[in-house]
Amino acid sequence: VQLQASGGGLVQPGGSLTLSCAVSGFNSDHYATAWIRQAPGKERERVACIGRSGGNTYYADSVKGRFTISRDNAENSVYLQMSSLKPEDTGVYFCAAVAFYGSLRTRCPNTYTYWGQGTQVTVSS
Repeated sequence: VQLQASGGGLVQPGGSLTLSCAVSGFNSDHYATAWIRQAPGKERERVACIGRSGGNTYYADSVKGRFTISRDNAENSVYLQMSSLKPEDTGVYFCAAVAFYGSLRTRCPNTYTYWGQGTQVTVSS
């Protein structure tokens, strides 16, 4: 299984950015994918995750209402649309995946089997 993240960059506060994660190698659609960010000096944070269906999602409080995670099973890709970006959104964003069959109503999975490389997001004026 391989995950390839892309789409990071430099954006001004209040701006928007969309990250993409190409997933290959899973032999079924039953997996959850998360976007996890690592900011300097801060703990790693699971900002959003999505299951097999687009309605099975969870967002961290810090990004709720500003970020949208989506998944295209036909394209084997997961996206993170980020809007109203703040300087505190700065960090390296990783996509990660794990085989998963449950609900993401209350939280994202704690552990992930497969990780992509990170993509840097910098929010600064």
